[in-house]
Amino acid sequence: MTPRQNRNRDRADRGIPEATVARLPVYLRALHGLQDRGVATVSSEELATAAGVNSAKLRKDLSHLGSYGTRGVGYEVEYLVYQISRELGLTQDWVVAIIGVGNLGRALAGYGGFASRGFRVAGLLDADDAIVGEEISGMAVEHIDRLEEVIAERSVSIAVIATPAGAAQGVCDRVVAAGVTSVLNFAPVVLSVPDGVDVRKVDLSIELQILAFHEQRKAGGPDGYGDGPPGPAHYVEAVDA
Repeated sequence: MTPRQNRNRDRADRGIPEATVARLPVYLRALHGLQDRGVATVSSEELATAAGVNSAKLRKDLSHLGSYGTRGVGYEVEYLVYQISRELGLTQDWVVAIIGVGNLGRALAGYGGFASRGFRVAGLLDADDAIVGEEISGMAVEHIDRLEEVIAERSVSIAVIATPAGAAQGVCDRVVAAGVTSVLNFAPVVLSVPDGVDVRKVDLSIELQILAFHEQRKAGGPDGYGDGPPGPAHYVEAVDA
């Protein structure tokens, strides 16, 4: 069993909910911001505000880690950073390969936050011969034909897929067959993977559509009798008239 699988089993044994796990990186980001400002201790209310959650939820989440803070003092920022980082597996480096070096892949390759958060990009791969050999952020792009070799030689733990939709499933199948069990998918397609493989999907267009929904409602959208296209209520009124 791999170290990551051991951590997942330990976390399950301690009963840490997945919703809590999903919020831990948010808390960690807020804590790093406090560290940058030289803050040594923080109350649950202050940390909850910085993370955008309510303080009761934050205290419950942190209690799953065995961290309860000190009454009248709060939480020690440095120690809480260590606790959450350890729980998330960020106290060791995770090797990442980015597959698909278009505009998005280039932006990901140049993102400086990976290294400071425990992730080391060790491979950039693409199928376009015009891109292969190009240096991006200090790394040469390699041909997708070398995917399995790169994964094995550099002990890649996480594959980031930033390919066009049509190529994503084939690439995913290859990285899984090569032993990678964690995939971050930016391609606009749902990937099919076997049990034991974790896939996180990032779809910017969906996030924008969700924001558009909320913007429409704030402006009095279809159901709010605003300027948007007529909704069911408008048609009912028209028929009744």
